[in-house]
Amino acid sequence: MFSNVRHQAKLTNLGRAMEIHGPKLLGSLYNDPITSINLFHKFSVQHPEAYWPIVLKELSVVFHEAPKCILERNDKSKQGGTWLPGSLLNIAECCLQPMSHPRKQDDSVAIVWRDEGCDDSSVNHMTLKEFREQVMLVANALGATFSKGDAIAIDMPMTVHAVIIYLAIVLAGFVVVSIADSFAAREIATRLRVSNTKGIFTQDYIVRGGKKVPLYSKVVEASPLKAIVLPGIGNNLSIQLREQDLSWKDFLSSVDRHPRPNYYDPDYRPVDSIINILFSSGTTGDPKAIPWTQLPPIRCAAEIWAHIDLKVGDVFCWPTNLGWVMGPILMFACFLNGATLAIYHGSPLGRGFGKFVQDAGVTVLGTVPSLVKAWKSANGVDGLDWTKIRLFCSTGEASNVDDDLWLSSKSYYNPIIECCGGTELGSSYIQGSLLQPQAFGTFSGASMTTGFVILDEHGIPYPDDQPCVGEVGLFPLYLGATDRLLNADHDEVYFRGMPMYKGMQLRRHGDIIKRTVGGYYIVQGRADDTMNLGGIKTSSVEIERVCDRADESILETAAISVAPVGGGPEVLIIFVVLKKGFNIQPDKLKMKFHKAVQSNLNPLFKVSVVKIVPEFPRTASNKLLRRVLRDQVRHELSVRSRM
Repeated sequence: MFSNVRHQAKLTNLGRAMEIHGPKLLGSLYNDPITSINLFHKFSVQHPEAYWPIVLKELSVVFHEAPKCILERNDKSKQGGTWLPGSLLNIAECCLQPMSHPRKQDDSVAIVWRDEGCDDSSVNHMTLKEFREQVMLVANALGATFSKGDAIAIDMPMTVHAVIIYLAIVLAGFVVVSIADSFAAREIATRLRVSNTKGIFTQDYIVRGGKKVPLYSKVVEASPLKAIVLPGIGNNLSIQLREQDLSWKDFLSSVDRHPRPNYYDPDYRPVDSIINILFSSGTTGDPKAIPWTQLPPIRCAAEIWAHIDLKVGDVFCWPTNLGWVMGPILMFACFLNGATLAIYHGSPLGRGFGKFVQDAGVTVLGTVPSLVKAWKSANGVDGLDWTKIRLFCSTGEASNVDDDLWLSSKSYYNPIIECCGGTELGSSYIQGSLLQPQAFGTFSGASMTTGFVILDEHGIPYPDDQPCVGEVGLFPLYLGATDRLLNADHDEVYFRGMPMYKGMQLRRHGDIIKRTVGGYYIVQGRADDTMNLGGIKTSSVEIERVCDRADESILETAAISVAPVGGGPEVLIIFVVLKKGFNIQPDKLKMKFHKAVQSNLNPLFKVSVVKIVPEFPRTASNKLLRRVLRDQVRHELSVRSRM
């Protein structure tokens, strides 16, 4: 457990705001940081009109036209009301301009980066002024190539150029379409079609683990749209382009005669204008097209400010991609808080990434648990100096306590802040905080301004102080959450069928969470990853945590349950991926799993089958697809029943 009150000075402004809402809220505000954060959270949920002006002042958010108010609660057309009505801004401009507060200047370092294979070279860097000029150059080139308002895709790794292109698209009044570079041509085509994209930025190839992986060829297969193609390495392309496509060099040359190519007047739009179209994982059918307005960037930057204390002088690194929600979150969190964005152009699995973290002086490092497991298994960061890291962040999947302890040990046992949210929220609804003790693999509470309840199987909320397990129901008053989907019924997806609570209809998110006796929270998986074993409901994540520790040969496990073809109680099946160099029989693992599950969870649970596989099916954002494993088993059982 950890406690860090280094940024408790932030409490002063919040405390002053709380004073005008009555002395009862103050309590032991200035004496007990744990009590304080609980009071502040309650204040932020109950009085968003007082909380958000304080936070907006702390961020690099400047309105071209100020909002009429913080929240218009009487807008019945939207479940969560209307935020910042009447305001005009360009959130990309906010990222690019120097500010006297919080001391973001033109000579501040905006981005640092290094290419894979150049691990012994100096870390590259770009000042805010240099970065702004590059964004404005690209914005002018966009204006010469596309029509205002067009949707323009980015199908690239998260590189310095990708970030520049993203902000240029927003600055110039276009819409970013986010596509992860790992997608196959068919998935790229689907996203281009759903978003009505008019053009796409890509690379000839990408470098991963020393190997060249083609990228442009997938785009060609996916669509006849105009592509602007960047070289994977160096300045020259390695492939021949189609007639309608442009090289990066030719694209930029469109502004050669521009009188001020490095200056661009921002396109100011209402705060609820769409700037980015992201997508859900989408394993069957079309993925949900999730529009981001200018509100989610404000929300995610505010959460990083409140929970992680990101500020000028910090260097923030998180291996991710602009095709997934963590990419835009990382980018906006850095630039709106005045921190430096650190990007490694290559695979985060190798030692080169770890050395970049060391050489770039990273102070905040984000991870996903499977990445930590890989670092630990390969001893890839041994001997490197990560002691400048003051905290770690983790998201994407449930953390392993042993892996967390190993990671924390790399930097004086500094805390790991767990984050869990969603693309449609633009943020985390549940999170750790530096103003509370942290426990590995758990969340210490809801994020600031977020309210939620835990529902029992009948949709009735448990009392707030009661240990329990159930589906989370979010309060609808949530700055940054979607109020529309481009290809699905928003109300059907997120609200219909959810219960009322204190006069408001709860918002669906789909997570099963557990509130422990100590008041911590553990995400137990998605609602469709629960299982009924012997009449007892449990989650895949809970079983996997136990099985992962059952034998040293295990890299990771996946637990599912299926009902027999002829009906009857569900049976528990464990899929296993072994560490390299290990070989063990499924029956032996079954005995160990059986003992571990009965000893640590419930003596009524029984492991029926163990299957050893080379790898698990995952989405491109690395989420485990238990549903695919479940369907495979059901198909096998169906085939056997017909033989």
